[in-house]
Amino acid sequence: MKILVIVPAYNEAENIQNVIMDLRDNFPLGDIVIINDGSHDGTSHVARSLGVRVIDLPHNLGIGGAVQTGIKYGYIHNYDIAVQFDGDGQHIANEIEKILEQIHQGADMSIGSRFLNATAYAMPFTRKIGSSVFSGVISLICRQKFTDTTSGFRAYGKKAMELFNDYYPEDYPEVEALIVAYKSKLKIKEVPVCMRQREKGESSITALGSVYYMIKVLLAIFVGTLKRRFIIT
Repeated sequence: MKILVIVPAYNEAENIQNVIMDLRDNFPLGDIVIINDGSHDGTSHVARSLGVRVIDLPHNLGIGGAVQTGIKYGYIHNYDIAVQFDGDGQHIANEIEKILEQIHQGADMSIGSRFLNATAYAMPFTRKIGSSVFSGVISLICRQKFTDTTSGFRAYGKKAMELFNDYYPEDYPEVEALIVAYKSKLKIKEVPVCMRQREKGESSITALGSVYYMIKVLLAIFVGTLKRRFIIT
């Protein structure tokens, strides 16, 4: 079974080496592709110096465009499963097997949740409130309990790769992708995982930005519920 690990990275020169080494040491079964999302630092250079395949986007597309680029690469090269693994060092390679297990058991899409079980992971207060709101709204829409709709630690089976090869949300992809998957009748599972705090660099979402982000995501969610169902051939 061919497994691709997609690592979207924007200005992660300080973190990307540790991410690559973690994957090599603890998940050697996966082929790694770094999606350099128009970084202005040495992200691409560091990754290439370690012998990893890198796709350099000409400018910053955002997480949605970066993830879809990786999914397209995996779909074209006939991978069976694609794993989304952040380039900031928060995800842990040893935890990948947990999300893969759900795909092996028949799920089309698997999400690693920081909140399904009690963990030591601490999210800033405003972002935690927003995450809770999103999870509650998406759970109602999808008629399925979700606890971490903003998690970027995910695995995609063949059907999900086919779906997102054709369309992947751009603005608020982690949350919106769940609606797309639900409306396309994909089987989605959540599993508890451990994650690290970001060690270097800063998140692009500030406290004030979190409030603004929450409002915009909620609007996007409700618009997304009105869109047509996506068909997988």
